[in-house]
Amino acid sequence: RELTIKGKIYIRIMKYHEEFSSSTSFHGVHNMVHTQSKARRALWLLVVAGCLATAAWQICSRFIYYFSWPTTTTMVVQYVEKVKFPAVTFCNLNRFQADAVSNLKVIFSVWNIVSAILQKFAMEEKYSQELNDFLLGNQNFSIKDFTRKNGFYLNSSTLLECDFFGKPCYPQDFEHVFTEYGNCFTFNHNDLSARRVSLSGRGLHLLFDVQQDKFTDEPTLGHTDAGITFAVHSPQELPRFDGLGLLTPVGMHAQVAIRQLKSIIQEYPWGECKPDLKLQYHRIYSTNGCLLECKARYIQDWCGCLPFILPGNGTECDLLKFYKCVYPAVYTIEIKGLCTVGTHNSTCPAPCEETDYPTTVTYSNFGGEKAIKYFSTKLKKSSEYIRQNLVRIEIKYHDLSYKITQQQKALTISELLADVGGQLGLFCGASMITIIELLEYIFTNFCWMCIFLLLKAPEMPQWNNPSQNQPTHKGKKRGIQEC
Repeated sequence: RELTIKGKIYIRIMKYHEEFSSSTSFHGVHNMVHTQSKARRALWLLVVAGCLATAAWQICSRFIYYFSWPTTTTMVVQYVEKVKFPAVTFCNLNRFQADAVSNLKVIFSVWNIVSAILQKFAMEEKYSQELNDFLLGNQNFSIKDFTRKNGFYLNSSTLLECDFFGKPCYPQDFEHVFTEYGNCFTFNHNDLSARRVSLSGRGLHLLFDVQQDKFTDEPTLGHTDAGITFAVHSPQELPRFDGLGLLTPVGMHAQVAIRQLKSIIQEYPWGECKPDLKLQYHRIYSTNGCLLECKARYIQDWCGCLPFILPGNGTECDLLKFYKCVYPAVYTIEIKGLCTVGTHNSTCPAPCEETDYPTTVTYSNFGGEKAIKYFSTKLKKSSEYIRQNLVRIEIKYHDLSYKITQQQKALTISELLADVGGQLGLFCGASMITIIELLEYIFTNFCWMCIFLLLKAPEMPQWNNPSQNQPTHKGKKRGIQEC
């Protein structure tokens, strides 16, 4: 009876196999199965196998390409009627007023300790004893208050002219900020509404008086230049001068043509950015802002205070802690790489969207003879003073456009599925319906095969077995031997 059931199951499996081969949408299977010629069957077997191998190879190559996370970069130039004007931060290359500095070398050593947080400076060992004596005798000395009070200032005597798109601007339109150059001032800072320009070739026009006679200039400490340094940056970001600042020496006229470049980077694993990463003290994410907040966290944990040039609300570090704790902590952070930038697994990965302002700067001597006489009469200064102290800077857009550089996924999941479907359709004539047919065929055959294998063959009767009550010849022989 069980043999009959197995036979029926076997017939059912073969019948289902015949029905599948005659009705499937998988090309070539019908010709391979339903043919009487062995040569034609072998030929179609080779064709189907070759097409399957080619399709599998193509599909594997597309999956390998997809999981390499490829990207493409597109660049688009967008012309607009009005374009946002960036923020510009200006600093005097001479940091402190001469009449406020009794010990110039010590003050610059102190400021180097402070500004090492933003830009690494080497400590001058030859002034270490003088610095120790100064710190012990001036424990309540505040470098923050001293810099704000005795550093470069912006008023009507240092900012002689200011014009933005035909309208006058004033020192109060600038926001004070601390940088490695001490007191600096930002035009079009983040708290103001966005300024826009509607005509290229016009923008911000400034005339500075650096007042060399009032500010320090110490060649032995490396401060050999006189003029204005400035950085063009996004209003939402802090200025960076380490390699990015532009210099305009005294007696020169700088014309700066800017362009707006927006960069859009894909998130990991296609790119290096993390779209969900936010900063605590900055509105938008930037690597520079992230780096400053990272340093602030480590220094506050190690020293129990927060340097005034770093973002945060902690207790301000006094000068002694700057010297004994903050400066060594910054050195440790740099050496151990505790605050890193760039890749997705670093502390501060690249931003997903960033706006830069590439610049082209041209220089000319400030003023001809008539201009020198005009300013000499207006300011009641000598022509030599005009050449040695005045700096003119013009910042304007090259044209009313911005360039977008966008990183995009080279292959999306929908495109991957389209590629896989195309390879299956080209070589096998298969579609999603075909895949469902194959799954149904495999599942059905698997079920029937399981039933077929679970059935046991019937046990054959053993007619020649002796009765359990009758001793065998072997038993008899063993018994005789035992006796």
